[in-house]
Amino acid sequence: MSDLLSRLHPIEAIDDGAVLLRGFCADIADTLVHDIEAIAGRAPFRAMSVPGGGTMSAAMTNCGTAGWITDARGYRYCATDPVSGAPWPTMPECFVDLATRAALAAGYPAFAPDACLINRYEAGTRMGLHQDKDERDFTQPIVSVSLGLPATFLWGGKKRTDKTRRIELTNGDVVVWGGATRRVYHGVAPIKAGTDPLTGAVRYNLTFRTAL
Repeated sequence: MSDLLSRLHPIEAIDDGAVLLRGFCADIADTLVHDIEAIAGRAPFRAMSVPGGGTMSAAMTNCGTAGWITDARGYRYCATDPVSGAPWPTMPECFVDLATRAALAAGYPAFAPDACLINRYEAGTRMGLHQDKDERDFTQPIVSVSLGLPATFLWGGKKRTDKTRRIELTNGDVVVWGGATRRVYHGVAPIKAGTDPLTGAVRYNLTFRTAL
């Protein structure tokens, strides 16, 4: 199955254990955006605060068994939305199917995501270099989906000061990484102003993880 997926969506190697699947979900992008809007109707996007003061640049929400949050107490996963007190919306089946198919194509056949962080980027918003390190099982990969406006993905090293590469992402691209590069520093450069036929003036990013 992974060989078939590789032929349909050529794999571009980024690093040891990290790949880019160009246009992997472009054919279902409209369905994904529709589901994002439904999730945001129940758990609205918000600017989360960070422990050192200030707020995240991108607006965020979650779906799945666990949601990633940040506030004055630190970074962590929580089973409930701290704004409403309700459980996060259930992860749509098409989200789960996409994440597992992408992980399989990248060589990770046993991916079982229980958390999906949804970021909404507008012109000028960014994501600073960081590691995904709040999860319990680092044998599971990260699956990152780009929808809407293009973005420049920053791929660094195991130290924040390591040199970064700039990787251009467009609607439907999926980046998967794990193994030796599971905790590599990565980020997103400021989003350029523009209009996408599907998402308008924004970019959405879905980050699937096994959190608990």
